Amino acid sequence: MNPSIIKVPPLKDLNINNITENTVLINSRSGDARLTYLMECLVTHLHDFARETRLSTGEWMAALNFLVKVGQISSDVRHEFILLSDILGLSLLVDSINHPKPPASTEGSVLGPFHTHEADTISNGQGMSSDTQGEPCLVVCTVHDVSGSPIPGVKIDIWETDSTGHYDVQYNERARLGSFDYFMVRALYIRGDPYESSDAVFGVKQSLIVDFDTVDTATAKQYGVTKGIKVLRHDFVLVSDKEAEKLRDENALAEIKKLGKRVKMLNHLPVPDVD
Repeated sequence: MNPSIIKVPPLKDLNINNITENTVLINSRSGDARLTYLMECLVTHLHDFARETRLSTGEWMAALNFLVKVGQISSDVRHEFILLSDILGLSLLVDSINHPKPPASTEGSVLGPFHTHEADTISNGQGMSSDTQGEPCLVVCTVHDVSGSPIPGVKIDIWETDSTGHYDVQYNERARLGSFDYFMVRALYIRGDPYESSDAVFGVKQSLIVDFDTVDTATAKQYGVTKGIKVLRHDFVLVSDKEAEKLRDENALAEIKKLGKRVKMLNHLPVPDVD
């Protein structure tokens, strides 16, 4: 939106019908094209929501108080606004927009609240469980690109619940095991899990649902594990940053074109295309 061609009434004459244009105009003077576009869209959708729902003063105040409480219980290690984003489906939406996947690659998922960057590094093939009561599982995976070539130097962080349904980060006395020298945000979900179709953060996707197999004699000997335990086999197919970037730009322009907006790409992000 070009501020120089917008005709808005004086601020003292604001009403339900013109408050949006005035607010957009004021926020368009930042000098940052991307921020201008974000604020224009945010204000427009927010105001339309209030008008469409006829938002009451009580509801508006309740929402503000809720956000205050979300902030109050957040800390350096507990980011409640991320969790709020998760349950509103926004986290998955943003991830899907920014990390598009061609058909041959592995779909992404949300990081979730139980990952830690403080995990100890362990060797490939080493046991990572701190739970002596849990059921052992062998995980055999490959990581390669869409052409089938192995990807060197990938970092893999693994986190899983124990026999009581808790993660290591939920125990103060446990080490944060699970980091290999390989990073990607993917998640696998076991077929038949009772929460398979009711994930609170909307992370489950059909292509990420997997089945367990049973370790046979040859596999047990190859990996030095007990015959008969569960084994999970999966191939992760990743796209390069350049491939994802190209696809993201194409998707962005296609979707915005449907909205009839004049935009251009700046640093791979849409901004207003004004003369």
